[in-house]
Amino acid sequence: MTEIKNEGLNRPKYVAFSTQKGGAGKTTITVLVASYLHYVKDCNVAIIDCDYPQYSASDLRKRDREKMLSDEYYQAMASEMFERIGKGIYPVAECKAADAITLAERMAEKEGNLDYVFFDLPGTINNTSVISLLAEMDYVFCPIIADNVVLKSSVIFTERFLKKMPGIKGCYLMWNMVDRREKSEVYDMWAKILDDLSVPVLQTQMPNLLRFRKEQGDKKKGVFRSTVFPPDKSLMKGSNVDLLVDEVLSIISK
Repeated sequence: MTEIKNEGLNRPKYVAFSTQKGGAGKTTITVLVASYLHYVKDCNVAIIDCDYPQYSASDLRKRDREKMLSDEYYQAMASEMFERIGKGIYPVAECKAADAITLAERMAEKEGNLDYVFFDLPGTINNTSVISLLAEMDYVFCPIIADNVVLKSSVIFTERFLKKMPGIKGCYLMWNMVDRREKSEVYDMWAKILDDLSVPVLQTQMPNLLRFRKEQGDKKKGVFRSTVFPPDKSLMKGSNVDLLVDEVLSIISK
């Protein structure tokens, strides 16, 4: 299946931010990248949430929609944005991993102009349906944090597993939740290990900031993590979201 998956000229590219260990921020990164691409970069995207049973991305969409529909401030904010960019919110759907490709195909047919479908996968790759779904990806990005257990697992996951899947065009590690107050020994040590192993790592590093968890609220302040809005411009400085999107886009748009 992986040998013929890219023959359809109109098929959107399949992208996953996936990890072998939970807690590395894959869902937040997925949402931030998808929202920035859709609302700022004029790409057409969708998210398929396969992270059973919590379905974090799907639950975020439900919270976003409920707040937007019940609050006049966010209604006006959304209306102005939709009129300005000429389109509405992107689709977010949930399903088991075994059904994800079928759902992606139906979604692409319904939407008609999808550029990218992002898959939010479980935090552990522990069954054949998740492995089969990963094999269908065009690009996989693996968030890593400065924890030796997570790093070792992620390197093994990338080197011994992802890079052996013939259908994947590229797999990359990416530093997430980087705390500048931490000592640099762990980062320096693993940078050398990754370089020696020739494991590709994105240049953009994502800082550990509270704003990455900032959703729509009653105080009518800037929104950062959202499926119906892009990150607020006033909160973008120092977040590196724009840099990450540009780097990811330079890879997946090839």
